[in-house]
Amino acid sequence: MVSTDRVLAFAAMSLLVIVIPGPSVLFVIGRALAHGRRTAVATAVGNVFGSYLLVVAVAVGIGSLVERSVAVYLAVKLAGAAYLVFLGVQAFRHRKELKASAIASRSAGPARGDLRTVLDGALVGVTNPKGIVFFAAVLPQFVDHSAGHVPAQMLLLGLVPITIGLVTDTLWGLTASAARTWFARSDRRLSMIGGAGGFTMIGLGLTVAVTGRAD
Repeated sequence: MVSTDRVLAFAAMSLLVIVIPGPSVLFVIGRALAHGRRTAVATAVGNVFGSYLLVVAVAVGIGSLVERSVAVYLAVKLAGAAYLVFLGVQAFRHRKELKASAIASRSAGPARGDLRTVLDGALVGVTNPKGIVFFAAVLPQFVDHSAGHVPAQMLLLGLVPITIGLVTDTLWGLTASAARTWFARSDRRLSMIGGAGGFTMIGLGLTVAVTGRAD
């Protein structure tokens, strides 16, 4: 249904977006710093579940509308591109505000059960503006409209970033839980990550604006 080339291209784009620390990654790191490995993994699982709910919403709602209207597609794509650039600029401007101590304090509190932790992660995932923009503006570009079954294609393609996200978020969490002291000693490390992520997000937004379907 979906060609290997499209899947690989979407996987590359997804990896570029997912590895950039955003709200979800910082939340996973924060839970790891505050509560350790088990909570970090449960948070990552919840996050990707929430993210896939966005995929479903796009596939059954926005996706079908975008498929029928070039004007709507262009509006969604350009709005998404502009917002990605905005997020990149904001990430760079506020890079020095990424402090491990602040992240940990926001995520701290009494340890929660696994189910509650997963639900917390899901809430962050489904309300993540980066995820909303990515799935609404980028996912439709990799659908083969001539093959039909567009919602099904979106649901299938959506599993690609979900899988990548589960792996990378888990690695972020495990790394943070194993190196709490290393993160806490230098806010400059988080600042550099935030600045690099901001530049990458700006580049991604510009790429989204100039690429896509020509029909």
